[in-house]
Amino acid sequence: MTTVLETRPTIALNGNPVLHSLRAELLRLRKWPAVWVTVGAWLTMNAMFGYVFNYVTYSSGENNFSNEGQSRADLLVSLLPAALPDQLDQGMPMFGGAIMMVLGAIIAGNGYGWGTWKTVLTQGPSRTSTLAGSLGAMTVFVAGILLATVVTDYAMSLGIAALESQSAALPAFGDMAQATGVGFLVLTMWAMAGYFLGTVARGPALSVGLGLTWALVIENLLRGVGGSLSWVESFTHVLPGTAAGSLVGQMIGDVGGPDTTPGLLDTLSFDQALWTTLAYAVLLPLATWWLVRRRDVV
Repeated sequence: MTTVLETRPTIALNGNPVLHSLRAELLRLRKWPAVWVTVGAWLTMNAMFGYVFNYVTYSSGENNFSNEGQSRADLLVSLLPAALPDQLDQGMPMFGGAIMMVLGAIIAGNGYGWGTWKTVLTQGPSRTSTLAGSLGAMTVFVAGILLATVVTDYAMSLGIAALESQSAALPAFGDMAQATGVGFLVLTMWAMAGYFLGTVARGPALSVGLGLTWALVIENLLRGVGGSLSWVESFTHVLPGTAAGSLVGQMIGDVGGPDTTPGLLDTLSFDQALWTTLAYAVLLPLATWWLVRRRDVV
């Protein structure tokens, strides 16, 4: 009698476990429709409020909520390629930040809701490697979103320059590099905040709700109360929204007028805002790592 032994193929997982986690997480994010809906929402919002509404306003000669106090000539200049460094980051402290918080929250929160983290953290590589791969994949997506924003804004500004027979001169390289770096830092900080909330809540719904409420409501209310209570005003100086808004606001300048984009501030100096934003971008993933390491996965 011949005995037939069934052999199953084995997958070799030699190499860096962080890279394996990174590749697996990138695959998950690429195949996940919710991620692309979130990315599409930001790109659409950025295009509409950054260029479409303002160009329609310029063409019609009427003012709207986004350009009150600007002349038609100034409005056109802000839509040309040379103004791309200022235009790129304007919506990121509040609206882009809110979208990135949603992205981070669903990436972390759905892992608990689907039972993915329970399986991976009990059978896969170490928790540190898994978390590093997941955060790394999210950072790669944030960089991709920023690149898509730059390309979209530049394409629209070129189109407007061609339609209005204006100069298509590129902005200075240093200004564009600074704007890109600041934008990446701001978006990454908010994405890390969303990931932290998703880990705390162990689900997407509550973390998304908390993130949007904080970014769009609570910080604005605290800054409003800070005008009457000095200790509240001092507290708002260390909030992530204040840091991100001041970082972009100080880079752009001319903040505080009636046509200032919501979320832009001049509360902190550029250096203070930069270091505060960097601190959040570093401390939030460290807090997430500590939480994942300390508590059970269920």
